[in-house]
Amino acid sequence: MITVTTEATATAGTLKRLADEGVSIWLDDLSRGRIESGNLAELIANRNVVGVTTNPSIFQAAIGSGEGYEEQLADLAVRGVTVDEAVRMMTTADVRAAADVLRPVYDATEGRDGRVSIEVDPRLAHDTAATIAEARQLAWLVDRPNAMIKIPATKAGLPAITEVIAQGISVNVTLIFSLERYREVMDAYLAGLEKAAAKGLDLSAIHSVASFFVSRVDSEIDKRLTTIGTDEALTLKGRAALANARLAYEAYEEVFAGDRWTALAGARANKQRPLWASTGVKDPAYKDTLYVDELVAPGTVNTMPEATLNATADHGEITGDTVTGGYAQARADLAAVEALGISYDDVVTLLEGEGVAKFEVAWQDLLDAVKKSLGSKGADAE
Repeated sequence: MITVTTEATATAGTLKRLADEGVSIWLDDLSRGRIESGNLAELIANRNVVGVTTNPSIFQAAIGSGEGYEEQLADLAVRGVTVDEAVRMMTTADVRAAADVLRPVYDATEGRDGRVSIEVDPRLAHDTAATIAEARQLAWLVDRPNAMIKIPATKAGLPAITEVIAQGISVNVTLIFSLERYREVMDAYLAGLEKAAAKGLDLSAIHSVASFFVSRVDSEIDKRLTTIGTDEALTLKGRAALANARLAYEAYEEVFAGDRWTALAGARANKQRPLWASTGVKDPAYKDTLYVDELVAPGTVNTMPEATLNATADHGEITGDTVTGGYAQARADLAAVEALGISYDDVVTLLEGEGVAKFEVAWQDLLDAVKKSLGSKGADAE
C-alpha cells in the first residue's frame, strides 16, 4: 500500500538527522503505481529518500496483480513474447523510470546516491558465468548510469562480482549474512576495481554497496534462544543481529583503511558502502525502528520498507553514531550465543540458502502470474 505523506515538514526532522549522520536512506520498494502517482518523487522531496532497492519479492508483489501493467502486458501478449522476456521488459521499465526520477540526486551526489537496484535472475545464484551475462544484459536494458545490478553473495556470486565491477558496472551485492562472507565480498570488489584499473577504466564512475541483512539474523537466533528457554538465553534475544551488523562495519573500517584500498583510493575509486538490508522489524515485541536507530554510522545506507521509513520519521530516535563504540559488546553478544550451543556458522549458512530460495520462489510466482496474464490476453505464453 502506498502512503502519500501530507505532513512532510513535521515528520522530516528525524530523517534529516539520520541523513546528517551520514546514512543514505533508500526505499526498499518499487512499483509502477509508486512512480506514476508521483509518490516516489514526493518521498525524495520530503522524506530524504535518495535511492531505491528492488528484489524478486518486491516485483512479485508489484507486478503479480497486473495493476498498472495492463497496457504493457497487452502489447507483450500481442507480440507473443516469452514469459521471461515479458518479466524483464516490465521490471527494467520500472527501474529505468525510477532511475530517471532519481537522476537529479545522482547528479547532485556525483553518483554516490540516486541509485536504483535490480537483481539478476535468482535462479542463476549458483552459476557464475550466467550471472555475469545476466548482469551485463540488465545494465544494457536499463541503460541508466544510476542503475545498480544486484548480485547475491553466494560462492558463485563472488567471482561474478569481481568481473562485473571490472567491466565498469556498478553492483549492489545482496544476501550477505556472515562476517566471513562479507570480507570475501569486499575482496571481490577490490579485485574488480584492480582489474578495471588495469583496463584503464575510470574508477570514480564505479560504485558499489554491500547489502548486509539484519532482521533475519534475529528471527533465526531468537527462535533458537526461545527453544533453549533459560533466563540467560532469553536475555540475548534481539541482540545478535545488531552485533553482527556492527562487527560488519568494523570489518569495513579495517578493509577500507588498508594499503590495498589506499592504492585504489589514489586512483579515485569509491568505497563499497555497507547497506543495512532487511531492516523491517519482524518481532512485534521490538521497537519498529530498532534496526535504524541502532545502526547509525557514517558512510552507510539503510534501505527501508515504507512502514519503517514512516515509523522512523514519526518516532525514530537518532542520537548519533550507534555502531562504532559497540564492537566489544557485539563480540560478547555473539560469543554468548555460541556458548549456548547456537552455531553462528550454521545460522548464517541456513539464512543464505533460505534467502536465495525465497527469491527463487517469488520469481517463479511472478513468472506464473505473468504467464497467466499473457494467456488471458490471447498470447501463447509458452
